[in-house]
Amino acid sequence: MAAASRTWFRLSPQFLRSFRRSDGKLFHTGRRRLQTKPSNGAASAYHMANTEALPEYKHQAKIIDGVAMAKEIREEVRAEVDQWVAQGHRPPHLSVVLVGDNPASASYVKAKTKAAKGAGITSETILKPSSISQEELLDLVEKLNKDDRVDGLLVQLPVPDHMTERTVCNAVAPEKDVDGFNVVNVGRFCLDEPAFLPATPYGVMEMIRRSGIETFGKNAVVCGRSKNVGMPLAMLLHTDKEHHEICADATTTICHRYTPGDQLEVFTKTADIIIVAVGQPNLITADMVKEGVVVIDVGINRVVDPVTGKMKLVGDVDFEGVSRKASYITPVPGGVGPMTVAMLMKNTLAAAKKDGTYGLSMSPKEPLSQEVS
Repeated sequence: MAAASRTWFRLSPQFLRSFRRSDGKLFHTGRRRLQTKPSNGAASAYHMANTEALPEYKHQAKIIDGVAMAKEIREEVRAEVDQWVAQGHRPPHLSVVLVGDNPASASYVKAKTKAAKGAGITSETILKPSSISQEELLDLVEKLNKDDRVDGLLVQLPVPDHMTERTVCNAVAPEKDVDGFNVVNVGRFCLDEPAFLPATPYGVMEMIRRSGIETFGKNAVVCGRSKNVGMPLAMLLHTDKEHHEICADATTTICHRYTPGDQLEVFTKTADIIIVAVGQPNLITADMVKEGVVVIDVGINRVVDPVTGKMKLVGDVDFEGVSRKASYITPVPGGVGPMTVAMLMKNTLAAAKKDGTYGLSMSPKEPLSQEVS
């Protein structure tokens, strides 16, 4: 086998802060090291990725095209919207509140409003300076909650540091909460009650369903435990399919920053389905997975391309290596990202079609039994 070579990727300070332990030290698994090396007298952080020559495997993954699938979903939403309007209703309306001038947030909002237009959904973006107080923001949210012209409402995250994210999310009325972040929707969803599903987990599960991937009784591993992605994904993967077709009936394990590196590999090597949402390039490599695994990469990281020297987007998975063993894999970019926006459109349409059960995305097929299953 060819000798291993080392490629260094610069990581942002924000990323490093997200991986600091309570004692202030950088967290790392036994396999993935975060190292520092001096640059112009200052300590800069880099990620070391092993790029040694890869062996040949029997599998070559089928790429799950999130762009194409999202387009299909948006067309389906457009057809439903056209039918809704033909019945005498106004088009669904989405209001997005953007606080501050975070470029990434502005880009995400632009993608959402563009998708809304393509789906026949009207939208507006309400810009507020980062200096706005939390009380002023909550007053604005309450005003939009009471506006009958607004069907779907979201406050783009993250909010400025002087605000409490959970307070802001809970301020959005549950029946307009198309992000699925209000505590009422989170609780209802966890109990298999009608609720809005967070768009990213919703999109991941739809990718799995539309790709015809078998989940019943399979071993699924979720890397990442965030309340907006990892936790709801784990819930959807293990939940009884009797309650909704998007649920998976899988045996699910959650791994996170305090999972020891050697144990992470134990879990991923036995997984039939791996979903990674951590924010660490090359966290999952080919030697950590079995052949035929399904890999969904939710990670978005900006790294320096060692060939061009320019910044590029990569996920949390070593795509080149893992795709030689997996049966299905999502690319970054072009995978989960477009699906997140598409599922937000579905939620907005559902919010417009109000009924006795909210007209929301997650609803049991029949009343839940009191028996433990």
